Amino acid sequence: MATQHVSPRSESVSQPSSKACREKLRRDKLNERFLELGAVLEPGKTPKMDKSAILNDAIRVMTELRSEAQKLKESNQSLQEKIKELKAEKNELRDEKQKLKAEKESLEQQIKFLNARPSLVPHPPVIPAAAFAAGQKLMMPVIGYPGFPMWQFMPPSDVDTTDDPKSCPPVA
Repeated sequence: MATQHVSPRSESVSQPSSKACREKLRRDKLNERFLELGAVLEPGKTPKMDKSAILNDAIRVMTELRSEAQKLKESNQSLQEKIKELKAEKNELRDEKQKLKAEKESLEQQIKFLNARPSLVPHPPVIPAAAFAAGQKLMMPVIGYPGFPMWQFMPPSDVDTTDDPKSCPPVA
């Protein structure tokens, strides 16, 4: 059986053994990552090659994002407070609505009760039509109820006051 001797050169192809090779790979990876970062910071533009400019842009974007995140947190807090206020107002309005519903039902019950009860004020007596016949002076007592005007039930000649000074002169 022959053993195969591996030379140092073939070993460096699969895994770099020298410090210089490893450092070169590290720099290449860093350069690739900087290019990726530049492309992410300004999509659509050709990425910058200057690492310092890329880092400055990254710092600027991070600062803007932090500021925007802070504004969004504050906005979220104010909206949460507004939601609490609106929920409290909604509950108050719901309670008020329930009270108004109950009051409405109570008033409807009172109206039904009052409509079902007989009236305390009796209807005026029916006056025969003959009592109002033209030319006849039929003296009929007019019954009045306090708070109810009764002149509309009197004959028009009794309501007419134009001849009052002649028939009833003023007392001196």
